[in-house]
Amino acid sequence: MFRFIAFRLIGALAVLWVVSVVTFVLFQLGPALSHTSPVYYYIGRVPFPKGSLQLKLLEHRFGFDLPLWEQYGHFMKGILLGQNISDGVSAPIHCSAPCFGYSFRQNELVGTLLLRAAPVSISLCIGAALMWLVGGVTVGTISALRPGSIGDRIGMIGSLAAVSLPIFFTGPLMLLVFEYKLGWLNDPQYVSVFHDPIGWVKSLILPWICLAFLFAALYARLTRSNMLEVMGEDYIRTARAKGLDRRTVVVKHGLRAALTPIVTIFGIDIGTLIGSTVITETVFNLRGLGYLSIHSISTQDLPVIMGVTLVAAVALVLSNVIVDILYSVIDPRVSR
Repeated sequence: MFRFIAFRLIGALAVLWVVSVVTFVLFQLGPALSHTSPVYYYIGRVPFPKGSLQLKLLEHRFGFDLPLWEQYGHFMKGILLGQNISDGVSAPIHCSAPCFGYSFRQNELVGTLLLRAAPVSISLCIGAALMWLVGGVTVGTISALRPGSIGDRIGMIGSLAAVSLPIFFTGPLMLLVFEYKLGWLNDPQYVSVFHDPIGWVKSLILPWICLAFLFAALYARLTRSNMLEVMGEDYIRTARAKGLDRRTVVVKHGLRAALTPIVTIFGIDIGTLIGSTVITETVFNLRGLGYLSIHSISTQDLPVIMGVTLVAAVALVLSNVIVDILYSVIDPRVSR
């Protein structure tokens, strides 16, 4: 078990290193392919023409005239050990590890921006994930136990309807009904769960429901398909022949085996969603990583874009590691 986890962690670190290299190279090649100095993307509009001495001095000041591998070394050193950042005029600012650089467009450390936005996206993803996982697996299991029944048809039609409704439709509709017409929420603003748990739930309950609608439909249909296949296996008939009660057969033997592919998709969805909840955050005015990435792209704030990309990659890799560990718990044969 521990050997299995150790190998997965080593593999995750290798993947993160490859992602950091690819991300850095791609973002450094962008200005080169557009024949633009990277200074423009790091510190904003520079009133110096291309090829001027002043622009070359700025490139030298920020190390853009160094070889690419050396620039990557400075970048990783900042992430792992921290660094001092200065614009050459004011006093240097110490950026503690992990240091993703400084946003001169927003006059803040990239790490500060990420720390401010990450709790919003993480809260949004975790709450919605619990809803769609519990709801989707429950509906799919009930439908699989009585295939062709009225409950099965209602569940599958409801799932099809839910997956067909995009968030930019369900979001404004729920805001119109529950906030503006009924006045149940009174335009709640995001607050930390540690400061006000009730206010935290109020500010995120509608985004949770909208995201859960979209994903629960997929999980319900997948659970139903897996349960129908598993419940027809020989070991299920053997468990019934032994006289085990229905709940034990369904939950311990059937559902446990059917959850393996669902755990895979769940881990990937969580990791992907943390950095890509752009539409949901826009509809409900949540300043998370999705909003930060769109704002940074519109202003061409390259350090922030790189920081969001790396954080999203770390979230995806970690979620896959957690999925591998859960595999070994659900099915011990995986870790052998």
